[in-house]
Amino acid sequence: MYKLLILLLCIITIHSCDKKEVNPDNFTTTTISLPTHKLTSYSIIKDTEYLIVFEAGLGDDHSIWNQKNLPYTISAKQDILLYDRAGYGKSEKGSAPRSIAKLSEELDSVINKFYNGRKIILVGHSLAGMIIRDYAIKNPSKVAGLLLIDPSQEAYNNPTQEQEDLIYNTFLDSYGADFGATMEARELIENSQYMATLPHLPNVPTIVLTSMKIDASHNESDRQSWYNAHELLKTGISDFTHISTTNSGHYIFIEEPNLVLDNLILLISKLL
Repeated sequence: MYKLLILLLCIITIHSCDKKEVNPDNFTTTTISLPTHKLTSYSIIKDTEYLIVFEAGLGDDHSIWNQKNLPYTISAKQDILLYDRAGYGKSEKGSAPRSIAKLSEELDSVINKFYNGRKIILVGHSLAGMIIRDYAIKNPSKVAGLLLIDPSQEAYNNPTQEQEDLIYNTFLDSYGADFGATMEARELIENSQYMATLPHLPNVPTIVLTSMKIDASHNESDRQSWYNAHELLKTGISDFTHISTTNSGHYIFIEEPNLVLDNLILLISKLL
């Protein structure tokens, strides 16, 4: 329970910081209308060979990626797409339940606005790891590669009802019932159960970055369990790269942006 409280504190602190847009004028804002609500996306589209799609974790809107200017930097090589899930940023509240299957379906609606028949590269952090995995499994013909940054994994992220209630109530008290993370947190147990039923990832180049940093809430044994859970993702993948770091915690792309950028460039190079 203590580890969960530390993680929640980390998410709440990151989310409450001033996530000022970097180079906002370079992004095109688009509204995607779904049957029940509207989502807002941010993109740089030049019709390059691949479209790189960034999916944020629980509690974070698209601007979390811009803290270290990662999307804009990589846009020199390939088109990029960011968006706010329902209940985040400028996107409207979505219909319940906010399950992985629903989030993956809405991701597909966003991608379909921009991919124009091209292959996509999916980048996901934390809970987004489950979302883009579900998407890749259901849309293998669209996906060229995956970069998973400290992704949630059902062999490790398997909360009790008490833990789910704690996360839900923390977001509820801090941001209200309509906030995206509040609604998503109510599905954490069901999400883990759902992910356990899915087949393996499609055989596309996949890179996983895992935080192995030892701190007050994560000892060596816990970090090894986290690493082992991520190792399970390689089944059936012929080009799988698993990189661990002890220099950053859960938000690797903020603490070590060059590590993420270098591996994103590496992933692109595998496809060219």
